[in-house]
Amino acid sequence: MDYAALLQFCESERQREVFQALIDHGSYRKACKALGVNQRSLARIVERIRRKAALRGWAPEHDLTHTIPEALVIKGASSYYNQDGKLTGQWVKTERNQEAVLAMMREAAEAMAEELPRLPAAKAPKQTRAELLNLYTLTDCHVGMLAWHKEGGADWDLAIAERTLTESFRHMVDASPEAETGVIAQLGDWLHQDGLEPVTPTSRHILDSDGRFSKVVAVSIRILRRIIDLALAKHKRVVLLLAEGNHDMASAVWLRHMFLALYENEPRLHVIDSELPYYVWQHGKTMLAWHHGHLKKNSDLPLMFAYQFPEMWGQTTKRYCHTGHKHHVEEKEHSGMTVFQHSTLAARDAYAARLGLGSERQATCITYHSEYGHVSRNIVSPEMFQ
Repeated sequence: MDYAALLQFCESERQREVFQALIDHGSYRKACKALGVNQRSLARIVERIRRKAALRGWAPEHDLTHTIPEALVIKGASSYYNQDGKLTGQWVKTERNQEAVLAMMREAAEAMAEELPRLPAAKAPKQTRAELLNLYTLTDCHVGMLAWHKEGGADWDLAIAERTLTESFRHMVDASPEAETGVIAQLGDWLHQDGLEPVTPTSRHILDSDGRFSKVVAVSIRILRRIIDLALAKHKRVVLLLAEGNHDMASAVWLRHMFLALYENEPRLHVIDSELPYYVWQHGKTMLAWHHGHLKKNSDLPLMFAYQFPEMWGQTTKRYCHTGHKHHVEEKEHSGMTVFQHSTLAARDAYAARLGLGSERQATCITYHSEYGHVSRNIVSPEMFQ
């Protein structure tokens, strides 16, 4: 294997260190001894980089030796050989394959997480009620969006988003009961754009954005850190959901992996780690389910969750599903499950305003009992913090 050629595809210092050791020592056994790791860990890193290289067009064992830009992936390749088996021509087809891009983002996130410093455990509250769970829902926050009050009725930018989201969460925490468990349900579309370009990931509609993507990411992480700290100070157990939305399909991947690594030493924080955009948590006889709302209709979700999670469905008598996506409140009871569609705290952008779309901006904390289900709720709105 040409480790020197694969070195260019490494994404982190640790990966580069592994491949440099293989280049210097020439074998897995010697490289593992020099690095102080087992062969299985080293093999996983090598295979990850080999897959990435193949997506970029580098797989010499298959006569692919010309790399393509990172924005593209190999869709297919046709190679032509003469009667002596010598390569005489090649046609490489490329495309922007969303699934492959997501896979690369997932692997990049895992690589980044390997090098993150871990936060120490925080001090837990002394008295909480074990039978209660507070569900704090933030959805369609569109951090990084730019909205103008003359178009949509209210302004929204990075500074406003940081202040509004942080203070709204603080108010919900202060106003909620002393529950033992707190769930932070970030239900998707946390980020307005999914990369350097201000466009939607699939349809590539042009978006109004505030600032460079690096700045958007920094503010986004800072907001999440603050609300996690507030939840850990309130609850003995905190569950963090960072759901996939239609605006941030890839960013949901690196956010999840980053916070899994960042709070690895915090035993009181559980990050829901699901590759599918359907999420659940069981609280006694109460089942909580989540989906952004971009792939399934609300009316289809109860049956889908019953099929996807039959054991939890059978063990519970109170079942609730929470969605976002449509930016307005809707609550409907179906056979076996109530579906609650949440509104957003974010302002309307120009696109929504021109279509005449709009709703009351709010966020909700719902308290659930382990046996009786939904027992109370409190609501915040942006006007409370202006």
